[in-house]
Amino acid sequence: MSDGYIIWHNPRCSTSRFVLNALREAGLDPVVRDYQKDPPSQAELRDLLAVSGLEARDLLRSKDAPDEVRAQDGDALLATLADVPKLVERPVVFTPKGAWLCRPKEKVFDLLPEGTGN
Repeated sequence: MSDGYIIWHNPRCSTSRFVLNALREAGLDPVVRDYQKDPPSQAELRDLLAVSGLEARDLLRSKDAPDEVRAQDGDALLATLADVPKLVERPVVFTPKGAWLCRPKEKVFDLLPEGTGN
């Protein structure tokens, strides 16, 4: 059971692995979505913005993005992120109370239920 937690995960990313491990060590069993193999659609990215309060630009892994992508914003950027998922910043964690980009990785501790050793 997922406990209502979902992580958009990149198994090659140390930050993403840290966050997934912290969720599991807290006794949670999140749904793990390798977002590079199963990329989010533009609609899913838009929904993420709605529940998280993030801006499209917050989802961009800018250090890996070419200049023409860094110049994009809004729906144009969301379309690019849906087409090129390696440019999506990670990890994203969905909880029963909303969604968060776990950067820095220690942010995950703020998302854990009380009494889980955080």
